[in-house]
Amino acid sequence: MSALVESSAALGKPADDPAALARIEARLPPLLSVIAGMVDLTGFFTLGHVFTAHVTGNLVVAAADAVNGGPFNMAQVLAIPVFMLAVAAVWLIAQVSKLHGPSLMRLLLAVHFLLLAAILIFSVVKTPSADPHGLAAGIAVMIAVSAMACQFALLRLAIPGAISTAVMTGNLTNAVLSLMDMLSRRCRPDDELRLKRALQLLSGFLVGCLIAATALAVLGDWAWSLPVAVAGVALAWARPSNRG
Repeated sequence: MSALVESSAALGKPADDPAALARIEARLPPLLSVIAGMVDLTGFFTLGHVFTAHVTGNLVVAAADAVNGGPFNMAQVLAIPVFMLAVAAVWLIAQVSKLHGPSLMRLLLAVHFLLLAAILIFSVVKTPSADPHGLAAGIAVMIAVSAMACQFALLRLAIPGAISTAVMTGNLTNAVLSLMDMLSRRCRPDDELRLKRALQLLSGFLVGCLIAATALAVLGDWAWSLPVAVAGVALAWARPSNRG
C-alpha cells in the first residue's frame, strides 16, 4: 500500500487527490448498494432469515419469534454485537494503516472483498443453507455481517460525505424530500444531485435483490459468487488512475 502511495506521488498525481476522490464518490456507492441487496437477500433466504445488511431488522424478527413462540435463532441476536465489533475492527485497521481518503478506501475494499470471498468458500464447502439454524449457518451469518460492517464503515471513514449504501429508508426519505423541494419554489441547487444519488442507491439495492433471488434459484450456494464479483469490480474501480 505504501508503494502505491509513493508511486502515485512520483507521477505527480497523489493517491488522494480531489479528482480521485470525486471519481470514487461517483462510482462506488451504487456498486456497494448492489452488493448490499445481494448479501441481504441471499443471507435472509439461505441462513435462517437473518438480515446481514439491515442488521437491526434482526431484533424485530427475533422479537416476533419470541412472542409467537417460534424457534429462537441465536444468530439474529448475535448479529448486532458482531456488527459492532466488526466496525470497531475496521476502525482499528484504519488507525494502524494511517491511510486516508482513496488510499484507505482501497485497503478497506480489499478487506471487504476477502470477507465476501470467505462467505462464498465457506458456503460452497460447508453448505450452511442445508441447515439454516445450524452452527455452519451461524458462522456464515457472522462473516456476512462482518463484510457488511466493513462496507458501511469504509465509506464513513474514507469518504465521510457519502450516503449509506444499505439503509434504504434514509435514501427513500432523501429522494422524496429532494423531489418535493424540486417541485416547490424552494428548490436548491443540490436537490437534483441528492435525488439522483438517492435513486441510484435505491435502484442498486433493488437490482441486487432481484439478481440474488434469480441466482439463488439457479446457482444455490454459488449465488454468493455474485457479490464477490461485484466487490472485485468495486476494488478495481477504486484503483488510482495514471491517465492524464
